Amino acid sequence: MKKAIFGQKIGMTQIFIEDGNMIPVTVVLVEPNIVVQIKTKEKEGYDAIQVGYGTTRDKLVNNPIKGHFKKAGIEIKRYLKELRLEDCSSYEIGNELSVDLFSVGEKVDVIGKSKGKGFQGTIKRWNGHRGPMSHGSKFHRSVGSMGASSDPSRTFKNKKMPGRMGGKKCTIQNLEIAQVIKEKNIILIKGCIPGPNRSIVQIRDCIKA
Repeated sequence: MKKAIFGQKIGMTQIFIEDGNMIPVTVVLVEPNIVVQIKTKEKEGYDAIQVGYGTTRDKLVNNPIKGHFKKAGIEIKRYLKELRLEDCSSYEIGNELSVDLFSVGEKVDVIGKSKGKGFQGTIKRWNGHRGPMSHGSKFHRSVGSMGASSDPSRTFKNKKMPGRMGGKKCTIQNLEIAQVIKEKNIILIKGCIPGPNRSIVQIRDCIKA
């Protein structure tokens, strides 16, 4: 990817565009991302930049991380994230990445961690069908058959079973930037993006445009 930045999902709202139509948008607060470390292929084995994001209190950060920020001469940040960019040579420690990276109408991909739903059954997790709800039926929301009893006498891999749902990294591609509010460090993205409110998301240039 050529450019990317981290931000915090605030929530959803709606705006009116020039032709008078109303569109749903997600509000992302993009505070400046400070470059803390530059990783090179000669030393770390790959090219990347490490950025710090979000304010925090000292007691929420352990001593090794504090030393890492002190070495770079940068104020302690809440999160440390990596961005593997195509060209990292133009960046220096202390540089800021801001909302100026992106413009209105640009296509982006948004990466986040989906909402955790906890342990769920097959109907909610895999959109399965329930059994009859009439009197006498003892099959309502159960898993159903898991395989033959005699042959092969086991449950096949990838069988859709109950389990923990959500809480996984996912990417929404080809989203459009509806508006950039520089004075408030806010980007409005058309449509919805993964994750609950106040979660950290990565906005990057679209790889399939």
